[in-house]
Amino acid sequence: MRIFIRLSALLTLFVAAPAFAQGTAAQRAACEDDAYRFCQAQVPDAIAIEKCLKANAASISGDCRAELGLASSASADPAPATGGKKRKH
Repeated sequence: MRIFIRLSALLTLFVAAPAFAQGTAAQRAACEDDAYRFCQAQVPDAIAIEKCLKANAASISGDCRAELGLASSASADPAPATGGKKRKH
């Protein structure tokens, strides 16, 4: 039943939201998971989803940020952990 609900919501997102459909297939593919994770309450309002994703730019995936033209927010990603150890060469 959960799968049916999720698929129905996904179908609604892509069919009933013409404003979001203005985005490219790459944008939809890159941002789908983030839209459900951070902006589920806005589905199927495409404009609200886009605003929500932009408001959560620091938390969404790098691919989604890039597709939305928010690549400069990539600096919000934490640096990879080094464990504080330095390697000897």
